[in-house]
Order: sequence, then C-alpha cells, then structure tokens
Amino acid sequence: MWPNDTALGPCFRPTNITLEERRLIASPWFAASFCVVGLASNLLALSALAGARPGGSSPRSSFLTLLCGLVLTDFLGLLVTGIIVVSQHAILFDWRAVDPRCRLCDFMGVAMVFFGLCPLLLGAAMASERFLGITRPFSRPAAASPRRAWASVALVWAAALALGLLPPLGLGRYSLQYPGSWCFLTLGAGAGDVAFALLFALLGGLSVALSFVLNTVSVAALCRVYRDQEAAQQRPRDREVEMMVQLLGIMVVASVCWMPLLVFIAQTVLRKPPAMSASGQLSRAVEKQLLIYLRVATWNQILDPWVYILFRRAVLRRLQPRLSSRPRSLSLQPQLTQDARGPL
Repeated sequence: MWPNDTALGPCFRPTNITLEERRLIASPWFAASFCVVGLASNLLALSALAGARPGGSSPRSSFLTLLCGLVLTDFLGLLVTGIIVVSQHAILFDWRAVDPRCRLCDFMGVAMVFFGLCPLLLGAAMASERFLGITRPFSRPAAASPRRAWASVALVWAAALALGLLPPLGLGRYSLQYPGSWCFLTLGAGAGDVAFALLFALLGGLSVALSFVLNTVSVAALCRVYRDQEAAQQRPRDREVEMMVQLLGIMVVASVCWMPLLVFIAQTVLRKPPAMSASGQLSRAVEKQLLIYLRVATWNQILDPWVYILFRRAVLRRLQPRLSSRPRSLSLQPQLTQDARGPL
C-alpha cells in the first residue's frame, strides 16, 4: 500500500488529473463505438464459424474449434471490460467512492490480464495444432477432434485465469491507471510488482515467439510438400492454405498489437532508477505511453475476427484462382485410396 492511502484499498495511487482533463481524454462515444464495432465483428465471425464447422474429427474441425475459442474469448473480453470502461467514461464516477476496497479494480485487472493473455496463448495452441498436422500427419489422426480442441481452449483459459489471480493472492498489485478509467498491473519497483509484470510480459512474448517459430516451420514444410507434384495431387491444398493464411494473419495481428505493450512493461519495471516513485507516482509521459500501448493492444480483439472473415477460401480464390482448381478438401492425414481398400 502506498503512503497516505491507509483509508483506501491498495489499488489507489496518487494521481494529478482534474475532472476536466478526464472529460477531454475519456470520450464515452469513442469507447462505446469501439466496443460496438468489436462486438459486432466477433458476432459476425462466430456466425460464419458456426456455418463452416465440418463434422467428424478432421484437422480443419480441430482448427476451427480453436479459432472459435479465440473469437469467443475476444467477444467476452470486449463485453466485460467494455461495460466497465464505457460506464466510467459516461458518468465519470469517482473510483475511490464507488470502489474503496478495490474489489472492482481487482476484477478488472484480472479480466485485463486474462483476456489479454488468452489470444496469445490460443495463437500458440493453434500454431502447435497446425505444426503437428503438417509435419506429423500420420501420428495424430485421433488427436484432431473438437473435444480435444475444446479441452485445449479450457486449459488456456485456466492458465490465464491462474496468472490473473496472482495479484489478489499476494503477488503484485492491480492499480487504477491514467486517466482513472481502468485497472491494470502496477509498474512499480516492488519485488512482487516486478515479478508479476515480468511474468505477464514474458509469457505473452514467449507465446508470440512460439507461434512465429512453429508457423515458420509449418509454412516451410507445406512448401516442401507441394514441390512434389505427385504429393500435391494427392493432397489438395485449398483448405490447408486457408488455415495457414488465417493463422499467419492472427500471428501478425497479435505481434503488432501486443508486442509494443509487452516490451514497454518489461522495460519500465526494469528501469533504473525506478519509473515509479516511492509514493506510487508515474511520470505523465509514462502514463500516456501505457495508455497508448494498451489501446493498440485492444485492437487485437477487433482484428482477430476479421482475419477469419477476410481470409476464407471464397476470398482467397478471388486473389489466387488456382486454389479452386482442386475441389477436394485438403487433409494431410493418412488417406486410403480405393486400391488400398480393395474391391467394394
């Protein structure tokens, strides 16, 4: 707890911002429009996914299940955090009066960490699924099932939630951030604050790095397979190309949106002398940078569904007509030919 805050919870830091400044910075119309566009985009993607999911245990079914988990997570993230932010911008309530014990702040902090990490972890899970599907197709026919994919989504949710609950359990703190409309991890010099901030930044960064490595290997393996014309004829490539393009798009969006914030968090908590004073104050420049990077990161939740909406086969075929020359679905799974099955 910071000095002079003994009557309040541990989430309140000294801030020097007037009500008029908050009105200029925090526009309820911008926040509401951002949330509405994001929610509509994710609902559109969920609707398209519901109509595109194939039956059975094909690799595409597993991939689309993971993608559905990603879009659903983005939708819920915008809904939960958007309600709090838009409400705060609309009525500009005094957080100290409304939430003196920091319960709402802790809830929002957990939500920010949870819904921030989940897309990065799910991106890594999707990259792992495609890596195995392309490079080890004969070893995983039973693994490509929607049930196993939903289990992977649940595991990611559990891991992100466990990390988000660390500050309420004693490691690090969530605190009210500039301009007083949202809560997030504390960029302080305390051992707990530094440990939690680095854990969040490193886990997010490693997820992006893992996605990059696995996707690079998968693309290289896919290109190598299709240099062999006979293999290409046996394994029509339209669906495989579709999945890899979508996965690469998700990786690029996550990298562009989240890496600036993750790097900024790590740099700030490791800065010498500390960026945060003993009283809990950050310079206005650091506070504004954090706000800008956070806003960039939230675009991930809007752009993710559009990766799927725009990079479907119908769109890809217009860009590359040769993709429509092989009508059969692609599967790198072992396929029995009619000769192998014997006479019917």
